Amino acid sequence: MKAALCVQPGQLDIVERVKPAKPGPGEARLKVSHVGICGTDYHIFEGKHPFLEYPRVMGHEISAVVAEAGEGVNLAPGTPVIVNPYIACGTCIACRKDKPNCCTAIRVLGVHADGAMCEEILVPATNLYPAGDLSLEAAATVEFLAIGAHAVRRSMTPAGSRSLVIGAGPIGLGTAIFARIAGHEVTLLDTSPERLTMASERLGFSSGILAGNGVDAKVAELTGGEGFDTVFDATGYRASMEKAFHFVAHGGNLVLVSVVKEDITFSDPEFHKREMMLIGSRNATRVDFDHVRQSIANGAVPVEQLITHRTTLDDVSRDLPRWASEKTGLIKAVIKIGG
Repeated sequence: MKAALCVQPGQLDIVERVKPAKPGPGEARLKVSHVGICGTDYHIFEGKHPFLEYPRVMGHEISAVVAEAGEGVNLAPGTPVIVNPYIACGTCIACRKDKPNCCTAIRVLGVHADGAMCEEILVPATNLYPAGDLSLEAAATVEFLAIGAHAVRRSMTPAGSRSLVIGAGPIGLGTAIFARIAGHEVTLLDTSPERLTMASERLGFSSGILAGNGVDAKVAELTGGEGFDTVFDATGYRASMEKAFHFVAHGGNLVLVSVVKEDITFSDPEFHKREMMLIGSRNATRVDFDHVRQSIANGAVPVEQLITHRTTLDDVSRDLPRWASEKTGLIKAVIKIGG
């Protein structure tokens, strides 16, 4: 079968690989339909991922069609599915608490194991969710949107609250969309005027703050000097995550959606006087995938405005390297793999 293989940083080749084996009990062989390109994929291509072993087939934002089901799998061939790419052990303390998203031995398709930039994959059936009435292209956006949906659910923030989302990339925009669905008054903060304009014109987020001098004053102006009830940081930058503490209202929450390799620091007196709650948010669970699928189906998520770039498996070795550096107008790129 055909696959896009990241041989080493800066080298993405279209190669022939052996098809997956016949599915065993509890497994399903899938014909991949569409794959979203994530920031992680760009980092893998650029050699910026700290824990990746090359060569690697990337791709973890996946829609597919069941080709063959193993014993005990109640999914008929031809069923369109959304793939949860977080393969959990099922037995560790996190899994026993129904939190497989932070399994102690988690393996993410396209990162710790080969992913779906290829024609067929073999996965545990427990990681497959019927796509229902969603188009297969829309179904490939569910995973990245579920990251934001999970972060909003983790925040436990009630409707009517003021929320600030720092970072207007795909994960930040997904977080903002699901904060809006939860009834929050949402403001975006980003370093890019273009991203804020796209968030406004394409997605309807009219409240935006451009990072730089005067940010503190703008936050004070928008919140009457009180700060935001919840702040979500989706930047993946240490300085931004540390600055985010200052934007949180007394009694508020800070949700770290993104992750950095290094330590972050904050002022304990400022943290304590606010009685702030600091929340980590990692990956997503089936509850979030289902919420996203339903929200797309009922029109609350404008998928057609999120997908800005498209390519095919044959052309991804040309397009992904270009999009890694040319981000103008880019929100989400999707690869069409199969029919």
